[in-house]
Amino acid sequence: MKKFKISIITAIAITGTLFTSCSNDDDAAPAPVNEEEVITTLTVTLTPAGGGTAVTLQSRDLDGDGSDAPVITVSGDLAAGTTYNGTVVLLNETETPAENITTEVEEEDLEHQFFYTVGGSLNVTTANFNLDTAGNVLGTSFDVTTGAASTGTYTVTLRHEPTKPNTGLGDAGGETDISATFDVTIQ
Repeated sequence: MKKFKISIITAIAITGTLFTSCSNDDDAAPAPVNEEEVITTLTVTLTPAGGGTAVTLQSRDLDGDGSDAPVITVSGDLAAGTTYNGTVVLLNETETPAENITTEVEEEDLEHQFFYTVGGSLNVTTANFNLDTAGNVLGTSFDVTTGAASTGTYTVTLRHEPTKPNTGLGDAGGETDISATFDVTIQ
């Protein structure tokens, strides 16, 4: 009888230890992971506000972070003294059909911002950006106004989690999702 009592007490102690040492970690949902977007193609379309032929600036890197450099194309020259309505489209062409990343950027507008940097003697200004839900610049649509004939570079940069508001790329912080530099001519 003494052995039976000891066995019951031992079994109760072991069972109690098992129940108290198990945790409910499996019951909690894991924190969602917001993976970085894969962006293979950046296309800027500049359409003359008064009508006419659009100019397209495109950076396409179908191997992503692979060894091939992006293919940069500019469909034509900009006209002097003209205002263009600009839009940006981002694609992930590693998927079929291609995924439109612009939609995700606009849905996560507080976490993204486009920057437009003019280099060389290019005579353009970029303004009238669309805004995020907090009233800060998002920049998926904008206006470009050209001045006199000139040439230079036009760099488009998308930052993830920039400081907003900011005075430009220099104090925005965050990480660059994509950046492309285009050689542009105004005639």
